[in-house]
Amino acid sequence: MSETALREQLCMLAKSLFDRGLTHGSTGNISARTEDGGLLVSPTGTSFGRLDPGRLARFDSAGQHVGGDKPTKEMALHTAFYDTRGTAGAVVHLHSCHSVALSMLEADEDDFLPPLTPYGVMQLGRVKLLPFFLPGDPAMGEAVRGLAGKRSAVMLANHGPVVAGKDVEAACNAIEELEATAKLALMTRGMGARGLDDGQVQALVSKFDLEWDA
Repeated sequence: MSETALREQLCMLAKSLFDRGLTHGSTGNISARTEDGGLLVSPTGTSFGRLDPGRLARFDSAGQHVGGDKPTKEMALHTAFYDTRGTAGAVVHLHSCHSVALSMLEADEDDFLPPLTPYGVMQLGRVKLLPFFLPGDPAMGEAVRGLAGKRSAVMLANHGPVVAGKDVEAACNAIEELEATAKLALMTRGMGARGLDDGQVQALVSKFDLEWDA
């Protein structure tokens, strides 16, 4: 994909997330790898509903900011995923309501989302719940690095999810699945809902060669 097309795609998908209420105001950030190994990143303080393809922050393959507006203050999160996951071609961070609400309740830190549907398992693997950090704190990136590339998705407590994917479309699809699964978990909480059992999960892991046991 040309850089021009990637810029357009990144802004189009971000607007779709915004228009459907998956993030709001000037929250959230998104980035993608360019063909030359650089990055395109949403600027700080911008709305997903109004990103300008020509003003995206541009980084070269050495990590130097070489064009566009000042990038998001959450760059440490993005670079941590790119540096530790060789398959990462895009990273998305949202402030999506249901996943944030679920992070405020008691949850398994190593397995934040219950395996309720096949697609939650297939698109996300196990989601790591990280503690609360102040926005922009580089320690968030260090926490992701501490996972050594073993997770494609994390949940920042009281803040929002962060997901890496092979490209922008895959990352957006996965983070939408995270929010949908969190919504299902809240809707059925305390109702004795039947999720996938261990055998069903392992069948998915085997059939689709998923990252699950890390």
